[in-house]
Amino acid sequence: MTGGEVLTKCLLQESVRYVFGVPGDQLYPFLDSIHTSDGIDFVTFRHEQAAAHAADAWARTTGNPGVCLGTVGPGAADLVPGVYAAFADSIPMIVFCAQNQSWRINPDHGSTQGLDQLNLFKPITKWGATVTHWQRIPHLVHWAFREAVSGRPGPVFLDIPADVLYLECEEETLEDGIVAADRYRMTKPPVGNPDLIARAAKMLSKAKFPMVHAGNGVLMSDASKELIALAEHLQAPVTTSVAARGVIPEDHPLSLSPAGFGAIGAQCQADLVLLVGGRLGDLDFWGRAPGWGDCANQRLIQIDIAPEMIAQNRVVDLAIVGDAKSTLIELLKHFKGKPKAKPRLEMADCREAQDNWRLDFIEQGKSDKSPIHPLRMIQEIRDFFPRDAISIVDGGNIAVWAIYLNKIYGPRTFLWPSDSGHLGVGTGYAIGSKLAYPEKEVYVISGDGAFMFNAQELETARRLDTAFTIAIANDRAYGMIKAGQKGLYNERYVGVDFVDVRYDKIAEAMGCFGIRVKKPGNIAPALQKAKDSGLPAVLDIVIDPDINLKPPDFDSVASVWLEGCQLPGEG
Repeated sequence: MTGGEVLTKCLLQESVRYVFGVPGDQLYPFLDSIHTSDGIDFVTFRHEQAAAHAADAWARTTGNPGVCLGTVGPGAADLVPGVYAAFADSIPMIVFCAQNQSWRINPDHGSTQGLDQLNLFKPITKWGATVTHWQRIPHLVHWAFREAVSGRPGPVFLDIPADVLYLECEEETLEDGIVAADRYRMTKPPVGNPDLIARAAKMLSKAKFPMVHAGNGVLMSDASKELIALAEHLQAPVTTSVAARGVIPEDHPLSLSPAGFGAIGAQCQADLVLLVGGRLGDLDFWGRAPGWGDCANQRLIQIDIAPEMIAQNRVVDLAIVGDAKSTLIELLKHFKGKPKAKPRLEMADCREAQDNWRLDFIEQGKSDKSPIHPLRMIQEIRDFFPRDAISIVDGGNIAVWAIYLNKIYGPRTFLWPSDSGHLGVGTGYAIGSKLAYPEKEVYVISGDGAFMFNAQELETARRLDTAFTIAIANDRAYGMIKAGQKGLYNERYVGVDFVDVRYDKIAEAMGCFGIRVKKPGNIAPALQKAKDSGLPAVLDIVIDPDINLKPPDFDSVASVWLEGCQLPGEG
């Protein structure tokens, strides 16, 4: 076998279905072995960044590591933006890059496309290595998967010189051999300490108004069912990080939307918070006042699989290191046979605050004005697609608008690069999601600025026959940056305005469906036409650029966020 064939066998053993990337001549043995294999397909993208986004989406929707690939030098460098977005959100991903021959790796040698790729990826991966010999391919692939999925997950990197892929070898001489996953890594997640779990159960039972705050770790461990069961037993409100949306249906009686006044109210009133699989970052107001009330008199229990995540931004009263699902299963046993808590008056107050907070947004979502109100666009889209559709958000201000009315109803159905705010994920995320779940409807809510980062991947989508809908909020600007310049610099705009581009025509030129929408009453018919086309589709929706400069309630939520960002002694 060639080294490329060994690598393919390793991926088959891990049940890898797709490798996303852009080909290069150093990769010929690997690409040819994929072609002749039974079970893996190579998916060619037009830019490596979008290939990494597709691998990211595969991992977010399936829970299994996504695999992406680039060739030496420019190919590796082009992967960086997509890998960074996955790293910021702790998404398991295997990143392969071809490298020059072993004796030509040093860029100082003068080799064409020479690049220190291992150090390039070091800040945005959990682990990385160079495969120095074909005998080590299985051992290092095992190591890569082990690192990607263990503890706090994340992307890992393998640098593979061309000669390692081309050289032929005998399978019996391989280091470790190609073995099943349970022979080289943990396949059953760790459970928290039973004594600490018992203490947590007592604290939750005695709390006057407990609440649950879920992070992305709940999704990663498929613990939504257990989290909802615990919340229902305690009659505790559930808030989530933005990344964890979908762990509880957002129309569940105990669900309070991220950043809403009801959520902030619960966070301020709760005497005990159970934080599961999250770290309380800036989108969670750092877990500090004023977004979390009087923290000095509020107790905090944290469950996380990674010890380094415990008390990262706020001290805790009880720390439990363990997988979210397995630990919640054990925690639920302490409540078995005990009566459920009665509905809490505090929860009723929070629900009323939440509903009142949304009233104005719902009303604006009915606007018949042209140009189209962004909330009308969001409401029409959410009304059109089924509950289990995969919802992808890509953009600046349009991502803020989407929080208000784009409700999420199930785990692994909401994709947004929350910890990076990365633009340009939409098309790659949609392709990866549709390949993962061909039977599900997939829609993207995008800004026009974000869409153009990877618009070329419409050709990829058409070539793959992956039908999904991208709805572009077209305000002819980088709306979020323009909003800041409007408020802070008296409308002195720099670098934020575009010419009027016909994004629907770009879609048509690539063999996709495209339509421009200028009137709110035409959004739903356009969505139906897009679906009926059976093609990747783009709705170029002309929104009101002035309204888009200031999403509703921005000042009040931003003030809470800014105050929560300030540590003692900071201005």
